[in-house]
Amino acid sequence: MTTGLTALPAQMVFPFMAPSHVAALAIVASACVVVPLAVRRLGRPGLTRAVAWTLAAALLLNEAMYYVYMLGQVEVMHFLRNSLPLHVCGIAVFLTAWVLVRHHQFLYEMAYYWGLGGTLQAVLTPSLEVDYPHYLYFQFFFTHGGIVLGVLLATVALGRRPRPGSVLRVFLASNVLMVPVAGANALLGANYMFLCRPPLGASPFFFLPWPWYLIFLEAFGLGVLYLLYLPFCLRRRAAWPAPRP
Repeated sequence: MTTGLTALPAQMVFPFMAPSHVAALAIVASACVVVPLAVRRLGRPGLTRAVAWTLAAALLLNEAMYYVYMLGQVEVMHFLRNSLPLHVCGIAVFLTAWVLVRHHQFLYEMAYYWGLGGTLQAVLTPSLEVDYPHYLYFQFFFTHGGIVLGVLLATVALGRRPRPGSVLRVFLASNVLMVPVAGANALLGANYMFLCRPPLGASPFFFLPWPWYLIFLEAFGLGVLYLLYLPFCLRRRAAWPAPRP
């Protein structure tokens, strides 16, 4: 269809905690703290909806621009192997956009746990082959930072909350979803969800060889999900009336 990898560097590893990484982290962290708290403090339903819809539209537009860009730079097979929305973060973009404009409890729980448990880790340890000022640098941090921001906005400003049993529901759903993703990997020779090999970058979670890192991530991921649910669990218990003497 198109040219080869003319605009993409060959197997560059993004410099972990270099100035470009620290700057991106600072911007993402500031937005994730200031925007949800400011919107909640203002307490205006119209403004809250406008911010949520704007962020959802920006996430979807950014994703569409990424597809257009990649199709203009790489061959179709390379696109199918690397750029389909089959990674956790690629799916989380659409989940986050949906829950920002329309409430769906299970999809919110998926976005909440995936966004704070998975996408946040991707921001901290990016799997990137480019650096500032490449377009894909901005696209990566806008996408991943936007997911985290969207989840926090839905939780803090829109009042969404994970319910009891949500950890196991999301954990089981995530494992079920791995089955068709593994099928796509086998068909395309891809590595979506990093089921076949570790990602590039300085992630500390892939220190074991395949397939042992998958088993570790299953156990570690379940622990992270429970940790993310803990504040809501403790709040519910604090709200329970004291037993009568």
